[in-house]
Amino acid sequence: MRVVQIIDSLEVGGAERMAINFANSLSEKIEFSGLIATRKEGLLLNQINKNVQYTFLNKKNSLDIKSVLLLKNTIKRNKIDVVHAHSSSFFIAVLAKIFYPRIKIVWHDHYGPRVGQSKVDNKMLIICSLFFDAIFTVNRQLENWSIKNMYCKNVHFIPNFVKQDFKFENKTILKGIEGQKIVFLANLKNPKNHIVILKAFHNLRLSAKEWSLHLIGKDHLDSYSKELKSFVTTNKLDDSVYFYGLRSDVSFILSQSSIGVLSSTYEGFPVTLIEYGKSELAVLSTTAGFCSEIITDQENGLLFDPLNQEELLFKFNQLIDDKNLRKRLSDNLKKSVEKQYEEQQVIAKIIFEYSKIK
Repeated sequence: MRVVQIIDSLEVGGAERMAINFANSLSEKIEFSGLIATRKEGLLLNQINKNVQYTFLNKKNSLDIKSVLLLKNTIKRNKIDVVHAHSSSFFIAVLAKIFYPRIKIVWHDHYGPRVGQSKVDNKMLIICSLFFDAIFTVNRQLENWSIKNMYCKNVHFIPNFVKQDFKFENKTILKGIEGQKIVFLANLKNPKNHIVILKAFHNLRLSAKEWSLHLIGKDHLDSYSKELKSFVTTNKLDDSVYFYGLRSDVSFILSQSSIGVLSSTYEGFPVTLIEYGKSELAVLSTTAGFCSEIITDQENGLLFDPLNQEELLFKFNQLIDDKNLRKRLSDNLKKSVEKQYEEQQVIAKIIFEYSKIK
């Protein structure tokens, strides 16, 4: 079996990390595993295993024929059977199939907010689904959306996983007191909903209790970012709330933390929660997307409605005030993550689904 993953960029993000995870893991299981970045490289470039063949297309626009032909030639030269296109890379995959019809296309949907969208919002995607041989989704809601709206009805839910062989230099030192550091791992953008965590941190007076909050993720320096920073400054939280931007040494950062939070109004499959679990953090999580499948409230974490500030305050305070609760929840989450979201079982399912369309 010869498979290539396609992703638009190699910046740090959930879909990007999963494309690399699949390429790296499959390289140990199948005859050929490749990875193609279409538009932009990034921090994740050096995480591609040496036995994964990597190609960069340097695509300039949606109809960049030069990049389409390079993709087609790469596929043909390497005798690729299956093109596994992640997120918006489906379009260039379909163009390549028009030039080289023998390939099979698997499209992988990582975009949680799609469940709230209509057919009109996704006209091009739905048309392109005529060329798909299978669709993978990162949660059951997206699976149901695809079954209902797409022409391709061969749809399967495939959970994400964390591959622990990422090697980055450990250099980010979190400020604050040991044992009282809260981490929020998410790029600064909608629908990550950072502001509700900042408001809860302020309303619970956690700064006065010597807790600190650490925001890790790409800062687009836009109005979303400005709102967060303005709130921090206005409420005199500069000595307890810290913005780090995009960081590569995530595991090292999490090893310094005690609590992990996530407050998105939409989620696909939150790899962040898996990372929190593997790092033994006590988790306070939104109920959005697949989060409530990973977290069972009061058993391996605490859940809250991202639009209900009172519930968030209650759950947040509960976690802050009870060290034994944090320990129990973190232990249970680590166990459940290791049991249900392990690399080997996910890769086995992926290979099985590939084999059915090959």
